[in-house]
Amino acid sequence: MSYSVSRQTVGGPVEPGGPSLPAPGGALPGSSSAPRRRGPTPTARRQRRAAFLFLAPACFMVAVYVVWPILSTIRLSFFNWDGMTEPSFIGLANYVELFHTPTFYTALRNNLIWLVLFLLAPPMGLAVALYLNQAVAGIRIVKSLFFAPFVLSGVVVGLIFSWFYDPTFGLLAMILGHGVPVLGDPRYATLGIVFAALWPQTAYCMILYLTGLTALNAEQIEAARMEGARGWSMLWHVILPQLRPTTFMAIVVTIIGALRSFDLISVMTGGGPFESSTVLAYFMYDQAIKYYRIGYSAAIAVVLFAIMLVYIVYHLRRMLRAEQ
Repeated sequence: MSYSVSRQTVGGPVEPGGPSLPAPGGALPGSSSAPRRRGPTPTARRQRRAAFLFLAPACFMVAVYVVWPILSTIRLSFFNWDGMTEPSFIGLANYVELFHTPTFYTALRNNLIWLVLFLLAPPMGLAVALYLNQAVAGIRIVKSLFFAPFVLSGVVVGLIFSWFYDPTFGLLAMILGHGVPVLGDPRYATLGIVFAALWPQTAYCMILYLTGLTALNAEQIEAARMEGARGWSMLWHVILPQLRPTTFMAIVVTIIGALRSFDLISVMTGGGPFESSTVLAYFMYDQAIKYYRIGYSAAIAVVLFAIMLVYIVYHLRRMLRAEQ
């Protein structure tokens, strides 16, 4: 006896052209079997809200004290304003005048000299930090002596080196046996101020590197010693790669310090002699405070900010590429 088998559903035979059988697992044909995405959990939402609340005060302070002054300075650079009367819009006239002023190029050249010579501070700070990174008796006193210049005010540093350079009774005249008018000679004034500024800047870089040296990976150093690495090879291949973030910070801070140099120039030379030691920051101050040219001073500030931004972005991109 034989039986014929036909396709049937629970409710009876399937008609031709009727609905097909359910797919395995109960899903209908054509329906998506992918799991539905769930939204963030209540805990995740609370954590995100707490993060925003913690960041809000800092973002507000940055917006009020950093972003808004930058935008206001850029806007003010297109106006002629003496700080008292109503400002008048003059477009790019401040920038045109600035780029035709010989003092601007003198200040720009001095800023370049500051930048090149000031970059000696990170390697000198690293050398001092490597010397002080020892566990010997009395090293804390030596560290405090090296750190002392950083805590001194710029005015104090300027006065100390003004006395040092004095051609009549200064220490430099006593060492050389004759007086040299360092701050009175246009050829030496900028170099003398930069040398004075390197004293506290080297101390600051030293502190950065001392902090970085305490965070070195001891296992990597020990493995390098077992491989025979010593001296310069250890420094170049093991220690310096681990100090790359510290080096980046030291370079950025040094560049910013070189481009915004003001206090030592104001104390030691006042931009002279014959405006030979002026820089963009002091030129900006001079135009705003002495001559009441606020809009023109804002144009100088915008140019200085643009130069500073280019250097910082360049070094930041280099560091990010090296990390990747």
